Amino acid sequence: MPTNRVLIASRLFPPEAGAAAYRLGALARALVGRGTQVDVLTTRPPESAGQPDDPAGVRASRWPVLRDAGGNVRGYVQFASFDGPLLVRLLTARRPDVVVVEPPPTTATVVRLVCALRRIPYVYYAGDVSSTAAKGIGVAAPVVAVLKRVEAWTMSGAAAVLAVSDGVADEVRGLTRGRVPVTVVGTGVDTDVFAPTGRAATDDAPTLVYAGTMSEIHGAGVFVDAFARVLRDVPGARLVMCGQGSEETELRERAARLAGDRVTFRGLLPGAEVATLLSGARAGLASLHPQMGYDYAFPTKMFATTACGTPVVYAGPGPGRAMVADHDLGWACDWSVDAVAEVMAAALRAAPTASTRARLREWTVANASQHSVAARAADVVEQVAREGR
Repeated sequence: MPTNRVLIASRLFPPEAGAAAYRLGALARALVGRGTQVDVLTTRPPESAGQPDDPAGVRASRWPVLRDAGGNVRGYVQFASFDGPLLVRLLTARRPDVVVVEPPPTTATVVRLVCALRRIPYVYYAGDVSSTAAKGIGVAAPVVAVLKRVEAWTMSGAAAVLAVSDGVADEVRGLTRGRVPVTVVGTGVDTDVFAPTGRAATDDAPTLVYAGTMSEIHGAGVFVDAFARVLRDVPGARLVMCGQGSEETELRERAARLAGDRVTFRGLLPGAEVATLLSGARAGLASLHPQMGYDYAFPTKMFATTACGTPVVYAGPGPGRAMVADHDLGWACDWSVDAVAEVMAAALRAAPTASTRARLREWTVANASQHSVAARAADVVEQVAREGR
């Protein structure tokens, strides 16, 4: 049987941090492990991400792109700096059996056009639904309407869609009117990278860690506001914020005003450094802002936390809240300063025991490992590749 050839087109790929980069890296490794040849068309990472270390069998071509002040490829100009050259790169790339593409819809538009011209099937990996997210953060209705049409068009041309959750799958089926097969592959974390480091939580400076995107949808500001109240009862506590996002600058200013040097912003960090921070924390923080139209989402940062053997403080709606409560993964509460302050204080006062850490780690490996997610995604990609020959 001839070897499958898969091409991944995405602005995010390891060593950059982020859920999309992690899941695509895991997919590439899963495919290579099955003997598939994998090419990746992606971006040159920022210096803070470290040097690329692609696994054997993965050939990544990294293009220099424009990034915003935070080092992100986010915004129309930044997207265009990747999507424009991608058109040529896809046209001149050695012909694959299938292309895998992630949002944004602008990138997927390029992929659909080139794949139609070259008669190559493609798989759309739906980590989220961009039009729903845009509506939730208050983007103008006409812009959302156009984005929704573009997104529906790009998904409808796919041979298959991979969805990270049932909620995303429902949104995709609605956009495509059920014309494209959708497979829920789930979401998870790399449990090899996010693992206990042996650094135990200490009593001298009990710490909480937020590691992830700071955007309107996530509503991480509730942790900053709540932490300022918590300091009255736990004056030695610290809050560490890792990651970037549209609210980062405002949160830095708010934290300095409310809590001084007790809140530290570390920016984007490699996964191994985040794992070290989480391993030494009393709890990791995860949230979803309610009424943003994104209640179906699973913040993967909660799984990164439990993979390190650390409990979660989860604020907001969605399946993540039920999961924390049902499996005793930590604390879950409403997205409000009063509720969050109460559970943050409880977490700071309760250093997790060795048995708790072992249980959280074991649960994550069994239920939210990226290995199993990548295996399910690879099954679909390989099937499309075989059928497209």
